[in-house]
Amino acid sequence: MRPWRESVLYQVYPRSFADSDGDGVGDLPGIVDRLDHLAWLGVDGIWLSPTFPSPNADWGYDVADYYGVHPDFGTLDDLDRLIAAAREREIRVLLDLVPNHTSERHSWFAERPDYYVWSDDVPNNWTSIFTGGSAWRLDASRRRYYLHQFTPQQPDLDWWNPEVREEFERILRFWFDRGIGGFRIDVAHSLIKDPELRDQDPKLREQTSNLPAVHEIYRRWRAIAEEYPQEPILMGETYVDLDHLPAYYGNGHDELHLAQCLPFVNAKFELDQLRPIVERVEADLPPGATPCWFASNHDHSRLATRWAGGDERKARAVLFLLLTLRGVPILYQGDELALLDGEVPPSRVTDVADPPRDPERTPLPWTPTGEEWREPWLPLTDTSRNVAGQRDDPDSTLHYVRDLIRRRRAFAGAPYETLPSKAPVWAYRRGEATCLLNLSARPARHEDVELAPWEGRIL
Repeated sequence: MRPWRESVLYQVYPRSFADSDGDGVGDLPGIVDRLDHLAWLGVDGIWLSPTFPSPNADWGYDVADYYGVHPDFGTLDDLDRLIAAAREREIRVLLDLVPNHTSERHSWFAERPDYYVWSDDVPNNWTSIFTGGSAWRLDASRRRYYLHQFTPQQPDLDWWNPEVREEFERILRFWFDRGIGGFRIDVAHSLIKDPELRDQDPKLREQTSNLPAVHEIYRRWRAIAEEYPQEPILMGETYVDLDHLPAYYGNGHDELHLAQCLPFVNAKFELDQLRPIVERVEADLPPGATPCWFASNHDHSRLATRWAGGDERKARAVLFLLLTLRGVPILYQGDELALLDGEVPPSRVTDVADPPRDPERTPLPWTPTGEEWREPWLPLTDTSRNVAGQRDDPDSTLHYVRDLIRRRRAFAGAPYETLPSKAPVWAYRRGEATCLLNLSARPARHEDVELAPWEGRIL
């Protein structure tokens, strides 16, 4: 298996990736059936959005059982088969762990209320990210209020309770023992809350994010991960600014392996916005730490829509940047096709967030007709960019991405160095390779090299 620091990860949203049984919902056997596509593409690991049993108030991010598999996706045996089949292709499988909160239907909420954050009254001004109202909800049977940073069906766990920490250490070991290649950790920055429950600035959320004690958790988890021969990866959803991002790496070797860079995905696709972020991350990360970049996921509009505005040439420029920067890039399913957000009419919206995230979660089209999806859970209306069609076209974005992944292997472990250049060209060195990217819709020149609009080139 390729060293994790040189990996390309691929996010699978299981419900929308591949349906093996025709019920309109993607599943684990469907992923197994399509592993050869991912191996052909050249990815080194797949991150599965939550596969645990869940009532789906937030589509799997409200976990009811951390040791099982949602029946929509299959069984624990199916997941074991996926892990084994992926390993045969030298592909890691990462699960999506949700430690900040559970479903209210998790047995802990009924049997172990001390695992959660409670108050006798509404103690502060904390608000719910989804509802915008108070983050405190009255439990009528207990006559107390519990904290929910997201939906009321997602009560927050109390990570000051050592028994909660012990529960999750058992969960980690259970999955590592089954051969899992790591975890993406949801809301990794927000497990620890101010024990005094003081008011906060709603914009900063300083009482529910980035508290120093969160790093104790990740130091312990890293130590557990390093006990296992498969070298499982801990990758955090670290929704933090650039000032706080380096802390999640600890000394570079003792906390998270990867901390997702949210300022990058939230920037505009412009040289003056993105290059300073990359340079700042490169300057500030501790020695030995590896950056983590992405431009689409289940929470963020697909790169071909949000950054490229439907222009496939511009989408390729985004993909060039992702796959030539130092660090671990994450492709979201469909990025390799320059897939656009889907169209979801109001009558088909399923998501609790406002605006809803359904458009970036629509099914992946495998064929020009989309006939592999029978009455999918979200509509599939545009199949013009599909796997089969692009596989047959050597000039397609799919082949472009495959070639980039192959070429990056020559310099995947090399350092990043910005080279002098004039806008709109971004020039940087990766080992023996020089990367040039024209971030404009006009031809550009760098020294004696002519670049077409949105062209990326490796010299």
